[in-house]
Amino acid sequence: MSDQKKTAVSTKEAPAAIGPYSQAVRVGDTLFGSGQVGLDPATGQLVAGGITEQTVRVLENVKAVLAQAGLDLSHVVKTTVFLKTMGDFAAMNEVYAKYLAPEGVVAPARSTVAVAGLPKDALVEIEVIARGAA
Repeated sequence: MSDQKKTAVSTKEAPAAIGPYSQAVRVGDTLFGSGQVGLDPATGQLVAGGITEQTVRVLENVKAVLAQAGLDLSHVVKTTVFLKTMGDFAAMNEVYAKYLAPEGVVAPARSTVAVAGLPKDALVEIEVIARGAA
């Protein structure tokens, strides 16, 4: 079963991993993306602004990792969203819908949880699982 080999996916178009993990790992036709926060890949710093700006940057980072694997947002089947506060849910959800649930696209399954803290004191982190051609 050579298609079940675990391979790392990495791109400079998304922030470098800030610990001992891969931006994403592919096993067969499934891609497991590490959580992305709103870091600008060029500077390594959180983008200026609030939850809307950070969510846009998070999803652009996710898109970059997916693209490196030959996938796009339509291949995402499951997401987990981590919020610093549930008070940001509506604003995050508005941006999320534009990226992951536009008209005519089946939205991925999703879990959303509030957490005590996120890396770099980010407001949102999103991880994805995507399926596509290996």
